[in-house]
Amino acid sequence: MKKTIMSLVAVAAISTTALGAQQASAKEITVKKGDTLWGISQKNDVSLKDLKGWNNLSTDMIYVGDKLTISSKEKTQEQYEVQKGDSLWKIAQKFNVSISDLKSWNNLNSDIILIGSTLSVAGQSSAPVSSESVQKQEPVQKEQTTKKAAPKKETAKAASSSASQSVKKEMTVTATAYTANDGGISGITATGVNLNKNPNAKVIAVDPKVIPLGSKVYVEGYGEAIAADTGGAIKGNKIDVHVPSKSQAKNWGVKSVKVKVLN
Repeated sequence: MKKTIMSLVAVAAISTTALGAQQASAKEITVKKGDTLWGISQKNDVSLKDLKGWNNLSTDMIYVGDKLTISSKEKTQEQYEVQKGDSLWKIAQKFNVSISDLKSWNNLNSDIILIGSTLSVAGQSSAPVSSESVQKQEPVQKEQTTKKAAPKKETAKAASSSASQSVKKEMTVTATAYTANDGGISGITATGVNLNKNPNAKVIAVDPKVIPLGSKVYVEGYGEAIAADTGGAIKGNKIDVHVPSKSQAKNWGVKSVKVKVLN
């Protein structure tokens, strides 16, 4: 189901012009097949963090047909784009600020930063969100949380829901399972989904020549998922389904399942 995501920054920018904040225009784009949140941020020269903030996203997962708002606010000298080899400690030393300030200004919960993301290095550079704006957005956030709190086990209702959607392709594949903390795996998928932060994400690894990355799929015995990852051993009609724990991956084993590629 397509969804339109409201932009907190767009609301905040309008409500704070009287305080002298830099006003930013915004544009709306539609997610296309093969798009990733990271790829869209690079194409539009914005940070992944800002893109998620503008669209009230709590994960990196997006779907074909989603509407995303992008602010055209120009970077200021108070912002810094993360380069290869950077760390929070190096950036803090470069701009003579503390790591705790950097994390506070940029709403970071860990020391992990991504190449190409934009950090505020001299205080909060974006316009503050008024309490009135937050209150208006709260029902939307609660509705999204409710939608995500789906049962882990596949139900007959979920199966009928996927069956009612348009099916582009149907095939039988060999399916194995993996977790974010398997040896030698970073936990970040090929499309930028952080499985360490989203252990319950419904993601499968595919051969992009068979199932395009970004496709929404229905996997027998697993449910609806996103083709968001690849793997060296995943070639042809093979998939790897992501599960939260090693015990679940072991219990899954190797199966022959039907896969439907949905709209």
